[in-house]
Amino acid sequence: MLAPVIGFALPPRCAGCGAITAADHRFCAPCWQSLRFIGPPWCATCQTPFAFDEGADARCAACLADPPRHAGVKAAVAYGDVARNVALRLKYGRRTALATIAAGLMLRHLPSDADVLVPVPLHRWRIWSRGYNQAGLIAAALSQASGTPVLTDALVRTRRTRVLKGLGAAGRRRAVRGAFAVAPMRKAAIAGRRVVLVDDVYTSGATADACAATLRTAGAASVLVVCWARVLDRDAD
Repeated sequence: MLAPVIGFALPPRCAGCGAITAADHRFCAPCWQSLRFIGPPWCATCQTPFAFDEGADARCAACLADPPRHAGVKAAVAYGDVARNVALRLKYGRRTALATIAAGLMLRHLPSDADVLVPVPLHRWRIWSRGYNQAGLIAAALSQASGTPVLTDALVRTRRTRVLKGLGAAGRRRAVRGAFAVAPMRKAAIAGRRVVLVDDVYTSGATADACAATLRTAGAASVLVVCWARVLDRDAD
């Protein structure tokens, strides 16, 4: 009986811009149309989109020069105005319900043979100040939607790292080198498993590659990165 009253007082709003929508967990038409969904043709190694189909085994110049430790990066959408708004409102605006929206659009990239989901961790001081890890919220929502188990405490950030914005690709790699470890109590759960590393935004790949290297060293059979949005310019912030 109260639903109409609640709907009038607190109407559902667009995840991208906040405009009123017909139902919860939706985008308005302009925001939806502006999202760029990522799919083939793309690099066979890292899934960087190609303008033209260059063949199933084609690889981008970056992967040919320096192959990543992960098994690919699959993002729901390309980073743009709407994708950025969703990421920032989830990360800093305490709009935790946006994790469910992001996970819903990421679900199509989750492989059916995935063994476990592992979110990119935050340092404990950052979790205490923010109250949550946005990657952990997305991973939990993906787990609920897919049934794939999630280990939110498998990967830990062993030291605080400086803000990566503005550092460029090389600076980011230096900043996160040696910053991650697999929790001792979770090593058995990682060894031999097909791990999906979950994050909100993939920028230069430095953080994902450092996490993947740590998981592979701990015995993970493979590490696939699945994220909400991907910055297509590797040197962009």
